[in-house]
Amino acid sequence: MSKSILQKRAEIHELTTAILLPSVGIFGGPIGLQIDDVGPLTSVVGVGLFQRTVLTLQRAGIRQLIVLSGSEEEELKQSLSKGPRVTIPVRWMPIREFPLDDPRTWEALAAEVHGFALVASVNSVFSRGLIERLRRDVQDGQAIVVSQATPGHVDQFMVQSVRSKVPANRLASFIHPRLDDPALRVAELVVLPASLMSTADQAVSEKGSPPIRQWLERAAADGRVRVVSAEEKRGNWYQPVRTLADVQTAEKKLFSSLKGEFEGFVDRYFNRKVSRWFTRLFLAMGLSPNSITVLAGLIGLVAAVGFGMGTYSAGIVAALLFQLAAVIDCCDGEIARLTFTESPFGAWLDVVLDNIVHMAIFAGIAVGLYMTHMGQTDDWVPLALGVASVFGNGLSLLLAEKAHKIKAANGWRTPAHAAWADVILKNVATRDFSAALLGFALFDQLYWFLLFAVAGTWLFAGIVAWLIRPSAVSFPRP
Repeated sequence: MSKSILQKRAEIHELTTAILLPSVGIFGGPIGLQIDDVGPLTSVVGVGLFQRTVLTLQRAGIRQLIVLSGSEEEELKQSLSKGPRVTIPVRWMPIREFPLDDPRTWEALAAEVHGFALVASVNSVFSRGLIERLRRDVQDGQAIVVSQATPGHVDQFMVQSVRSKVPANRLASFIHPRLDDPALRVAELVVLPASLMSTADQAVSEKGSPPIRQWLERAAADGRVRVVSAEEKRGNWYQPVRTLADVQTAEKKLFSSLKGEFEGFVDRYFNRKVSRWFTRLFLAMGLSPNSITVLAGLIGLVAAVGFGMGTYSAGIVAALLFQLAAVIDCCDGEIARLTFTESPFGAWLDVVLDNIVHMAIFAGIAVGLYMTHMGQTDDWVPLALGVASVFGNGLSLLLAEKAHKIKAANGWRTPAHAAWADVILKNVATRDFSAALLGFALFDQLYWFLLFAVAGTWLFAGIVAWLIRPSAVSFPRP
């Protein structure tokens, strides 16, 4: 089989390499419009632009990183040595030895690329979902340009001093714009096939600038450039960061993109709205996600003690405290995702403490109801209900842990089983009942809440037990 055929096959569905330009734009010129405002070390939600770019690419599946660095190389290396660990290999190529306008530089880079390369400047914040989409969308021999829409227009795009007509998601050509014309802006982030970077396709570029614009113009004439829109609603967003005002916009986008894996109705429409204020405060205080998890747990345990007092006013205060704990419990995951400090232990601690608090709440309500009914013939009933709800919650947690292990080790026999598993397991740590508990407390009907808690926990345990039955589990993987 000829080498050209093998190369073409390798270029299909292979985007594992990223090339970063920390000090220049991929279309030429220094990054940003006001270079004194921002740089690759500018902090966005506590993480520098360069470090955030590297970690986002790592989380999105990029397996090799090449940095064409300038005088800031040592500072960039130091930034990567701090904070979350960078596990992918990083190769540093100083532009004083590998000039961006030298075809031999890009020939050497093409030899390092297996299939496609993501080329990006370090002057933006973008979502992991955008990179994952680009990795899915690569096609044989075609480049991809990312565009960002401005309000009211979807048929043009712009990058500083150039813009282009886009018929049917294909790049036609770059032309000089009328600056008062609304347009789609091109992101400083493109996907290039290795063949486009080879010596045969080199184009003359301005001194010190990469020839990417010329490559795209040439490829566009052959219909080999596609346009992908960065859409915030779908989680594929991109935000340029060239000024201090852009930093604030990027931080707002990061906060608005936060969503937990276990998120119910109350979380989405209330807890998550309020938690953003606490998240900003905790970030300023430098608290770790695990410390916030413990803080939320302690507040929940205090709420359980309040329910145990048995008075109406104590029940209201306890319900409000439990709602506060539910809000703060959103913050640990938000900070972990914003600062790339997620960990398996943190996820485990969050689920376990949530369920310990839930069991303490059930026990506290049972003790409080017993205190108010003490001396009556049926004063034992609240205690029995409390024991039943605690055991039901504990059994649900144990069965859910077993289901997670089955999912990781074996998986499910059919797609239907897998879908059911996802729905059930995502609700093992739901906080939605905190709002219901507040309502029951306001109407002084905690006894009925305890009845529903018993029914709910045992029903959930039964569903999980049915989920992990032998007929639903696939054979162990070799």
